[in-house]
Amino acid sequence: MTADRFRVAGQTAIVTGASSGIGRAIAEQFASEGADVVVCSREQDNVDPVAAGVNDESGGGRALAVECDVTDRDAVDALVEATVEEFGGVDCLVNNAGASFMASFDDISENGWQTVVDINLTGTYHCTQAAGEHLKDGGGTVVNLASVAGQQGAPYMSHYGAAKAAVVNLTTTLAYEWASEGVRVNCIAPGFVATPGVEAQMGVTADDVDRGEVERRVGTSEEIADLAQFLASPASSYVVGETVTAAGVPDVLESPDV
Repeated sequence: MTADRFRVAGQTAIVTGASSGIGRAIAEQFASEGADVVVCSREQDNVDPVAAGVNDESGGGRALAVECDVTDRDAVDALVEATVEEFGGVDCLVNNAGASFMASFDDISENGWQTVVDINLTGTYHCTQAAGEHLKDGGGTVVNLASVAGQQGAPYMSHYGAAKAAVVNLTTTLAYEWASEGVRVNCIAPGFVATPGVEAQMGVTADDVDRGEVERRVGTSEEIADLAQFLASPASSYVVGETVTAAGVPDVLESPDV
């Protein structure tokens, strides 16, 4: 196998939630590898600098910034239409847009619950269904972003964990339905990643993370981008319907003293 199998050059990828953190890293990495990227966020001013940075680099792909609230189906349809108009199609969809807040289950209001589920789950539904026709035209990939919170739960994040668990299940189900259409659907479940959000909550920045160190529990956005590129590339052609956990050293039970 050659390195060409891992390339995404020539693809057109939509990356939601691309104003910062993991989404931005994925968009920038794809573009640096020769893919055209459409970066979207709820605020145009937040994604314009991302697209400008990509377009200022020579030798990579082009970028288009689009304002889009993934909970608004009309806005999502417009996002896909703008992508097709600009680049001629859609080869990869990265459903990265997400949001959460910490609260005990008893304290989560109906509005708070609905907001988190709408962004993380319903937004994934909107984007995937809207892009589906174009992904099936010649074959494509969907890369969903879930979370370890959706695999094993997380205290004070029941709304987020439930939504991400549904994304994991949607990945498996849709992978089965769309495989015959030539579309591969997979998922990434990150643990703690040194994004601006994690920095605000935990005080850990990407500068604090040594990517060469194995024994750690915090990753970088670039490490998740590496996984996304793999799942969007021909190198992952036999990976369908899987959720790849990227969370560092796993938790294990300590051996009891004898």
